[in-house]
Amino acid sequence: MALNKDRRIGRHAILLLLSDNPTEQLAKLEQSNWKGCLGKVGSMDAQKIVAAIETAAKKNEIVKTDVYRESHALYHAIIEALHGVTRGQVQLGSVLRTVGLSFAVLRGNPYDNEQEGDWIAVSLYGTIGAPVKGSEHETIGLGINHI
Repeated sequence: MALNKDRRIGRHAILLLLSDNPTEQLAKLEQSNWKGCLGKVGSMDAQKIVAAIETAAKKNEIVKTDVYRESHALYHAIIEALHGVTRGQVQLGSVLRTVGLSFAVLRGNPYDNEQEGDWIAVSLYGTIGAPVKGSEHETIGLGINHI
């Protein structure tokens, strides 16, 4: 049940998100039977961020819409990534904070043993701050969950 160092899903999700050439990076991952997508979202509402990421993952067939455990795993990975972005308190508009984020969703098996099954990672990178231009700073978050 060893975690394969070359298949660390969180690391790959962050590298995909921060890549200067994400299309090429994603094509390499897809050669290993991994699936991924990228997108952007900005909001003062955490629900809109969750919805945008879920929609992108479903539209790009990273999770099956009719299998609850897949959507559930994605949801928990998103919330975990948001905890990193918001430093543990998933609150935005209610405390006058807004985010502008890029995201990557990646699905694959990070283990040598195929029977371990797929995992999902969500990485977020962008800015967070008061809803006033110039009052933001960088932020990053990562969430990983088994499917």
